[in-house]
Amino acid sequence: MVLDRMAPSPARTRTARPVPAPVLLVVAGAGCLSGSALFVKLAEVGAGTAAFLRCAIALVALVPLAVREHRGHGPLDPALQRWAVASGVLLGLDYVLWTQSILDVGAGIATVLNNVQVIAFPLLALVFGGTPIARRFLLACPVLIAGIALTSGLLAPGAQSAHQGRGVLLGVASGVAYAGYLHLNRLSGHRSPRHVVAPVCLATAAAAVVTGGVGAVTTGISVDLPAPSWLWLVLLALVGQVAAWLLLAAGGRGLAPGTSASLLLLQPVLAVGLGVLVLHESPTAVQLAGCAAVVVAVWFANRPGRST
Repeated sequence: MVLDRMAPSPARTRTARPVPAPVLLVVAGAGCLSGSALFVKLAEVGAGTAAFLRCAIALVALVPLAVREHRGHGPLDPALQRWAVASGVLLGLDYVLWTQSILDVGAGIATVLNNVQVIAFPLLALVFGGTPIARRFLLACPVLIAGIALTSGLLAPGAQSAHQGRGVLLGVASGVAYAGYLHLNRLSGHRSPRHVVAPVCLATAAAAVVTGGVGAVTTGISVDLPAPSWLWLVLLALVGQVAAWLLLAAGGRGLAPGTSASLLLLQPVLAVGLGVLVLHESPTAVQLAGCAAVVVAVWFANRPGRST
């Protein structure tokens, strides 16, 4: 496999002490991610601007942390650096697609659609790592597909957006790119568990290049923004980028994949609640039923249990 050829030799792989309270770290990371859609909406900026500045501002905090980690644990293996850059390209595509999806269908719905990554991840593990897919995953697929159709609003008269169909497609596509990022990041964490910041920093830099390039030729990128917009974008960068990915990188390596995937389902649930409470979004009953179906199906497919 391509990833196997890129992997550093076992002799160069370092070990780390057990992760303290990994469940709490992943739950905290999911909570940070759940606020991202809220910050994007409150910033009131274009999709390209939000996606690019999210990454660019985050680098201000990540670069000093990465330098400190480099001094304490040495450089990240070159192969893992390439993985980090590749994962950042996927993350950048995720942000561009997902941010526009938020503007099309609303923060909570877009976040639920983005979380098809929890289903896409086992498929990537099967294709690139030969990891078998659990039977419960296959059983959950029909419910997941039905849930996505309901969540899209295409089956519900009176949907709240004129671009409902486009938003759904972009949301699902962003979830696939998101799954690719998580897959590569997890592989890197297993091979060099002491390097938590460096992979996130390199991925964020690559994502900044992707979002900057795409944004410049599509929606455009604006830096002439009012102070409130800058405030929300800084919070998006520090909470939804720096804190979220560092917490997930640190906690995820201490948990089984199914456990981490199940805990990440807190993200769409919290995002829907925030969208209703703070942004006063009004998803229809059919859309809410779709959200519930997606969450239940993904939980069922990924809940910890006996190996299959």
